Amino acid sequence: MKKIANYVKMTYYEKVINTVYTSRRARKSLLKLPKVIAAAYVTWELSIRELGLHEVQKISGYHDEQLSGKLKGIRSFRLSKDYRGYYRIINETIAFVMVEEVNKHDYKKVERLFGG
Repeated sequence: MKKIANYVKMTYYEKVINTVYTSRRARKSLLKLPKVIAAAYVTWELSIRELGLHEVQKISGYHDEQLSGKLKGIRSFRLSKDYRGYYRIINETIAFVMVEEVNKHDYKKVERLFGG
């Protein structure tokens, strides 16, 4: 019973974000990536749907982090040593994650894409 009470408390106070929307740009990027990287992205997305964003951010292997400077408001997660995904949380009342780009760790390209 205690676990259920904690879950209800968590969902009430912390909105559980478990919806992932992949933008058209990110879908096109994923088609060009090695299959291992695309599979890692699918695993990340399924983890968000099962556990929620807050729990997946705690997994150290993803190195989920808030970006700073011109990319403030964007978060990134690691798919491999070379590849990262970039997302932002859209409208916290509806609360979903919008993945906007997956690339080979190129912050200059990300700055151009997000108007930084």
